[in-house]
Amino acid sequence: MTQSLLHDLSAVEGFIFDIDGTLALADRMLSGYQPLPGAIELINLLNQRQTPYVAFTNGSTKTPAQLAKALTSAGILVKPERTLTPPAVAVSLFKSRQYKRLLVLGVEGVWRPFEEAGFDIVVSPERADDADAVLVGWHPEFRLDDLDAACRAIWAGANLYTVSTAPYLASREGRTLGISGALTAAISSVTGKEAVIVGKPASIAFDVARGILGVEASRIAIVGDDLSLENAMAQQGGAVSVAVHTGLATPEDIDRLPPGQQPHFSIAGVNDLLEMIR
Repeated sequence: MTQSLLHDLSAVEGFIFDIDGTLALADRMLSGYQPLPGAIELINLLNQRQTPYVAFTNGSTKTPAQLAKALTSAGILVKPERTLTPPAVAVSLFKSRQYKRLLVLGVEGVWRPFEEAGFDIVVSPERADDADAVLVGWHPEFRLDDLDAACRAIWAGANLYTVSTAPYLASREGRTLGISGALTAAISSVTGKEAVIVGKPASIAFDVARGILGVEASRIAIVGDDLSLENAMAQQGGAVSVAVHTGLATPEDIDRLPPGQQPHFSIAGVNDLLEMIR
């Protein structure tokens, strides 16, 4: 375990946890969570202490409520109001931009939060050439018609958003393809339109998570396995970065980062974090 002398976890008042590769591992279709060592005990401890936290995944297979149910079924007792997904972040952003009509590429976990928030939703491959925005999410059964619908909406003036551009994520089977990133790359290559990320590490994602916590940025610890997501969001947002080695990042990966970009804490897993805050 390594840590910076400039940061002390005793000053942390709230946590943002990644899920895949940090609290749990799923199969390559992101179902069937299995908790990682220490995850159940850590969340139980935070619940007992009433310490605010958010379980934040860039995955969009599930709504926040469905995600909470899946985690709880695996023994990680997280309430729906303590879960966050990129579509839930996008709801806040799209309301601020006064969008009304959306074209969504993805499964129920992608489009359901917008429907519940009152947006006019069209799900590809149905076309919506008059859409204000196109959002790309988890869509393992995508076809050419989905890409065609997205491109036509963008050519007609829609803005392009994505839950993530990460090329892969951690699962029990090792690296799993980041489908939203692949689809976004295809759409951008055809339209020339750069996508706005609504998941980690975007500042809007951190702002929404921080709003749930009600804690100032410097007193938040962001815990995750992906240096380009959780560590980057912590560095950009002025939070404490805690990198775990149970997913994508290895100690060697962390050592290769420039000094100013390295996480403040590098630990084997959340079981170490549990011992650090007890």
